[in-house]
Amino acid sequence: MTGKTRFAVVPASYVFLLRETGRDGTEVLLQLRRDTGYMDGHWAAAAAGHVERGETAEAAARREALEEIAVEDLDLAFATAMQRTAHDLPIDERIDFFFTARSWSGEPRIVEPAKCADLRWFPLAGLPSPVVPHEAVVLAGLLRGDLAALTHHGF
Repeated sequence: MTGKTRFAVVPASYVFLLRETGRDGTEVLLQLRRDTGYMDGHWAAAAAGHVERGETAEAAARREALEEIAVEDLDLAFATAMQRTAHDLPIDERIDFFFTARSWSGEPRIVEPAKCADLRWFPLAGLPSPVVPHEAVVLAGLLRGDLAALTHHGF
């Protein structure tokens, strides 16, 4: 094999909590990232994180939701898998598993204030700025209702 370099894919799971409102339609819960070293100052999924060794993507989504926003018993629905790249280091090759949840137990709250400056509901049709770019792709697909099972970013 000449000229090709193998890389390790870094998996992560994301959870978009969704709710229906009479006036704004579907709303999504987003967190404002701070002091994480990645996309600080951007709005992002309320719960997200790396899939740990031996853990399924669904289990990671549930764990992150409990650790980051104190909700559990999520009724997870698979939204899309996204392959993305930054064309740089091997760690920049990613596979992201996006889930939505329309029901859960507990009231979402900030559990890690050192990493999360704010937690707020926004209409899918009226997102704040800026949103993490690859997550904005998924949110736009959810709004349009045409999100593919496999999406790409950075290619």
